[in-house]
Amino acid sequence: MAWSPDGIHIASGGLDKTVRVWNAATGKDILPPYRGHTQAVRNVAWSPDSTRIASGSEDNTVQVWDATTGKTILTYRGHTDKVISVAWSPDGSRIASASFDGTVQVWNVVTNGNFLAYSYRGHYPNGVRAAAWSPDGKYIASGGNDATVQVWDANTGQTIHIYRGHTQEVEIVIWSPDGSYLASGSFDATVKIWNIATGRNIYTYTHDTDQIWAVGWSPDGQHIASGGNDMMVQVWQTL
Repeated sequence: MAWSPDGIHIASGGLDKTVRVWNAATGKDILPPYRGHTQAVRNVAWSPDSTRIASGSEDNTVQVWDATTGKTILTYRGHTDKVISVAWSPDGSRIASASFDGTVQVWNVVTNGNFLAYSYRGHYPNGVRAAAWSPDGKYIASGGNDATVQVWDANTGQTIHIYRGHTQEVEIVIWSPDGSYLASGSFDATVKIWNIATGRNIYTYTHDTDQIWAVGWSPDGQHIASGGNDMMVQVWQTL
């Protein structure tokens, strides 16, 4: 699921191959389910201006469509395996898509996906499960089946840091609101917070479960909510 940046709507993708968009206050669908994908939808992301949605699917595509009409704008077909994560650049011009094909591909939305800026292969041949753009748009963080978190230059693809503190797959990465820290959730039952300037792990939070599936940072940067296979959400102070 993903909340629209304007706070009005929520988009949710599922194993039924659809994406639904609904009013966050009433729970009512605002348009018919989006049915452009032929396999399960693994991730959805809103454009910064809340007008478009990008959805990544097990059909190996990313589809960008109008959040008001449901009309498909473009279909990106650069991946050769399941697309697990999609992230918009803060200015809305590019998308980073992470796939089990071992790459994160950064491509231009303005040119209808026809311009691939580069393909980041730091996790290859392991699958990539997560990608997140820093708030200032300068960096991208990715996490994968190789148990690493990698931070790299969003314009060149040059690796800046590789974090090796996890022992199992990294399911999610998320930046602090000020871009100074990065939180990563893993199947090793931990959430780790990393200092971007030094590349060091400054804190590890452990769940009583074998997998972390979701992590969210509070807008003020003071708390994190994390959820896993224990079917609970835990909220804790960060720094």
